Amino acid sequence: MSHFPEGSPYEVETRQRLEQDAKDIIARYPQPRSALLPLLHLVQSQDGHITRQGVQFCADMLGVTPAQVVGVATFYTQYKRAPMGEYHVGVCVNTLCAVLGGDEIWESLSEHVGVGHDQATEDGKVSLERLECNAACDYAPVMMVNWEFYDNQTPESAKQLVDDLRAGRPVPPTRGASGICSFKEASRVLAGFNDGRAHEGVQAGPESRIGVELAKEKGWEAP
Repeated sequence: MSHFPEGSPYEVETRQRLEQDAKDIIARYPQPRSALLPLLHLVQSQDGHITRQGVQFCADMLGVTPAQVVGVATFYTQYKRAPMGEYHVGVCVNTLCAVLGGDEIWESLSEHVGVGHDQATEDGKVSLERLECNAACDYAPVMMVNWEFYDNQTPESAKQLVDDLRAGRPVPPTRGASGICSFKEASRVLAGFNDGRAHEGVQAGPESRIGVELAKEKGWEAP
């Protein structure tokens, strides 16, 4: 488990709560070990990253070895090996976003806040990540904050967004929920616990519907 830092031992009440949540998650699957991904999100929602204690907890709950848990946790980039900020900011640098300004946004933002990939600011408010794709090419260049979309960004708007987050000013996402939750809260949602906000805000914007509207206009149908 040397890939992950030592964390604080879970207090009795915390351990009991995590165990109950874990049992609820495991009950959704025909095979307990299938619940490993959401369990990792669960411990990340507690610790803010994956710790050795979190790895051992997942192993204990699923009846697998810590090595098996580590093999999964080191494969997926959403599981972090160091504490992330309250607001985890991802900048897409994949092809379309990059050529439309994503690389410039990343360099400008990284210099502005003084941290690099998967690093957090000293105040713990913001961390940055170079993302390979946000699956939102129709709004490129795109950023995400705790997996909520901020579309059509520029270096200036990206820096203003981060400054507002650090100052505690509300910055509603372009689409989706009407406000931003914390990184830990987002991890709990990813673990499978509904926060009741799935239908807030704008869902698919006009750019995402162009293909559908064009097909209707032309009378195109799938074969």
